[in-house]
Amino acid sequence: MRFMLHVSSIVVVAGLCLSIADTQANTLKPFTTDGCSMWMDGTPAQPSLWRHCCVAHDKAYWLGGSEAQRKIADDRIQACVREAQGPAMADYMHTHIRWGGSPYWFSMYRWGYGWNYWENWRPRGYKTPTPEEQAQIDRLMPAAEALIVEDARIHAPKVPPTSSPEASNDKSSAASSAASDN
Repeated sequence: MRFMLHVSSIVVVAGLCLSIADTQANTLKPFTTDGCSMWMDGTPAQPSLWRHCCVAHDKAYWLGGSEAQRKIADDRIQACVREAQGPAMADYMHTHIRWGGSPYWFSMYRWGYGWNYWENWRPRGYKTPTPEEQAQIDRLMPAAEALIVEDARIHAPKVPPTSSPEASNDKSSAASSAASDN
């Protein structure tokens, strides 16, 4: 008897939690980015080399939408990383993004992560925003764009110094000039 009461209590509590979650309107949370979620943003020499690709991809994933829109977003990050680093890294990342970014995974980096995971008793999945949801997107987009600009400023790729013949000549002439002054 005790076991039955315990099980029925769990069922009641779980049902209440799900019904409360289901009655809440699906609200878009403010945009967030962590760069290339669970992956590096660049090479050891250039740690933010393709971060901008991931931040743009995060914006698309934050909003979510149709399955076709996700494919476009994933193909764009692949092209961006290919331009920044080359095909091997681009293809590696694309493969993992296609598998790991499904809207049906309960994760912080899933397609449509800006929206509540549950909607009408099931995962939101692939969904084109309703007019009400589009109004939320329009309201939050300026802050999202500002965050993207700030992220680009903070994580601007560092270009490694190169030695040019002019720089070598300038150093040599400065050294000979200093030596002749003595």
